[in-house]
Amino acid sequence: MTTLVRKEDVQRKWYVLDAADKPLGRTAVIAANLLRGKLKPDFTPNVDCGDYVIVINADKAVLTGRKLEEKYYRRHSGWIGGLKEVQYKTLMAERPEFAFELAVKGMLPKNTLGRTAITRLKVYSGAEHPHAAQKPEAFPQD
Repeated sequence: MTTLVRKEDVQRKWYVLDAADKPLGRTAVIAANLLRGKLKPDFTPNVDCGDYVIVINADKAVLTGRKLEEKYYRRHSGWIGGLKEVQYKTLMAERPEFAFELAVKGMLPKNTLGRTAITRLKVYSGAEHPHAAQKPEAFPQD
C-alpha cells in the first residue's frame, strides 16, 4: 500500500552541497530535488516534504560550453524599452548566489509548493555558512 505523508509528519533535514568546480546546472538539479523531497521514499507530490539545502562555493561553480558569453539574464520593467539584460559572465562575477538561485527556482514548480521550497535554499559564495547549529550533512555528489 502506498503511504501518503501529511504536512505535520514531515521530517526535515539539512544538507550541504559544495558547488566548487562542478557545473552549476548539475548542482542545481540536486538542490531542487532535495528542496522538493523527490529523493525521499515517502515523496508525496501535493505535500511540501522537502529538506533544507545549503550551497557553498557558489562563486566557484562552472558554466560549461560558451554559456558565459552567450547566456543572458533578462528582466523587463513593463515599460517601453524597459528590457534589462546582464551577461552571465558579469552575473557570475558580481552575484553568483543570485545566479544559482535563478537556476534552482526555474526547476521548482510554479505554485505555492515551489514558492515555499525556494525559501529553504541558502546559497553562499564562500566556503563558510552560519548554519552549523542545524548540524547539516554533506550530500554525496559525483
